[in-house]
Amino acid sequence: MENLITLVNKLQRACTALGDHGEESALPTLWDSLPAIAVVGGQSSGKSSVLESIVGKDFLPRGSGIVTRRPLVLQLHRIDEGREYAEFMHLPRKRFTDFAAVRQEISDETDRETGRSKQISSVPIHLSIFSPNVVNLTLVDLPGLTKVAVEGQQESIVQDIENMVRAYIEKPNCIILAISPANQDLATSDAIKISREVDPKGERTFGVLTKIDLMDKGTDAVDILEGRAYKLQYPWIGVVNRSQADINKSVDMIAARKREREYFSSSPEYRHLASRMGSEYLGKVLSKHLETVIKSRIPGLQSLINKTIIELETELSRLGKPVATDTGGKLYMIMEISRGFDQIFREHLDGTRSGGDKIYGVFDNQLPAALKRLQFDKNLSMDNVRKLITEADGYQPHLIAPEQGYRRLIESSLGTIKGPAEAAVDAVHAILKELVHKSISETVELKQYPTLRAEVANAACESLDRMKEESKRATLQLVDMECGYLTVEFFRKLPQDIEKGGNPSHSIFDRYNDAYLRRVGTTVLAYINMVCASLRNAIPKSIVYCQVREAKRSLLDYFFAELGKKETKQLSSLLDEDPTIMQRRTSLAKRLELYRSAQAEIEAVAWAK
Repeated sequence: MENLITLVNKLQRACTALGDHGEESALPTLWDSLPAIAVVGGQSSGKSSVLESIVGKDFLPRGSGIVTRRPLVLQLHRIDEGREYAEFMHLPRKRFTDFAAVRQEISDETDRETGRSKQISSVPIHLSIFSPNVVNLTLVDLPGLTKVAVEGQQESIVQDIENMVRAYIEKPNCIILAISPANQDLATSDAIKISREVDPKGERTFGVLTKIDLMDKGTDAVDILEGRAYKLQYPWIGVVNRSQADINKSVDMIAARKREREYFSSSPEYRHLASRMGSEYLGKVLSKHLETVIKSRIPGLQSLINKTIIELETELSRLGKPVATDTGGKLYMIMEISRGFDQIFREHLDGTRSGGDKIYGVFDNQLPAALKRLQFDKNLSMDNVRKLITEADGYQPHLIAPEQGYRRLIESSLGTIKGPAEAAVDAVHAILKELVHKSISETVELKQYPTLRAEVANAACESLDRMKEESKRATLQLVDMECGYLTVEFFRKLPQDIEKGGNPSHSIFDRYNDAYLRRVGTTVLAYINMVCASLRNAIPKSIVYCQVREAKRSLLDYFFAELGKKETKQLSSLLDEDPTIMQRRTSLAKRLELYRSAQAEIEAVAWAK
């Protein structure tokens, strides 16, 4: 059973090292789940003397006012033989064999935290004492409850101390050791008052009466010690501490324990209670009770630890991997994250994720609708046809057919197709940019690094801008090709009407009559419609080839090429993770290590049982 207390001692030390000492925290806390004995008492209640009696050594600071200003986690370890020594967790490689030096270190470490002020701190000091004269036990010595602030302390310190004490003892896993002096009315005891508030049935409270030997003559504490007054679930235990004169003379603690035993065994009032009185008995009772409580809590602790490990692993996975320290690691990390974004972007285009279908909408709806809206009939109105054909003849009327007139009519009509073609290029570009931003937001790793996120987004958009310009050039070139070379077969297949323009012997004025001009307009319109049908298929091909296909193939090529030229400092700037996330990941990783260690420790103890 002794290894149960040793187990909790290990876990408490690990918790303290991690900064987990029962305060309010956004992180899971193991400390609150560990059974502990908190020592509570008012100033001058004999609290320090009780602890020193249990340990058998003078090691606590003494003086007037509030001496204990930080919680002291006191872990006692029984050793079979050897010299007594003490260790502080903040000085792991130093053993103290002089307990006067232990007292001084407690004072110095308190001042380090509070800045030599008289204020208090909730950060505990962790002290382990190894001795053949102690039982395995862990106690948390809390600042003494007070009613008045002394000089140099804020008025709030009275409430601050009470809040700290209450934060410890109100937890269901806390065993309360309430210290009260017997020479004062128990109804005014600070320890009993606050203990009853948090533990009204006395199920977690052990009452200790000090200064029994200093009670007025004719009075005794038998009614309390026998449980007839101020009844608790566990019997009260009386102790007789050293007098101030004994302390001043540095009376040996072993001798003091012997004198305490003699007092109870020889006192007529307490002789019948002597077997369960004194500091030695108190230590044994507390040790045994703590072991029992720990044993009962092990299943619950295992369940809590297993659940918390899963929660911590899940959150760490969500936060992502920590930043690499070397140049190669940083470069690899940046490229892997960037490739992750690139893959998501491709999935949008390929239909694995939504969004790529909007590009097809441009080709299937927007472009055809825009081509339909082109008002070729205005360009091929009777007046415009007459004007262009007449101007095309110049000073020499055409001999066979108004070819230059045809060409000018066709070129001016085809020119209007450039508008819808450019609009299609721009529309696809806008969709691709939208998919880039969507893919950025869906790349979980990029959320960790704001600068890299912005750089990847800028690099992708710059690539899309270059692809858009190339696509626009190639697409408009398709229109220019149609203008630059007309399909001769189309015109050769048209029927030649000698009476309406095919006979060169007719007057030029006869050829330019309304019927003739209408025929020219109809012919040009038919040719334009044929070209539109062709471009309706060719423009999407050009856009996909120059923009969509190229974006899938080489969206981040330029970014990767530039990345290889960057120095370590520049790479580090890209991985400038939010400090709060870095701190959170570090804290979670440490806490996960603590919980995994606790899991292994508890399982080893559970199997050993």
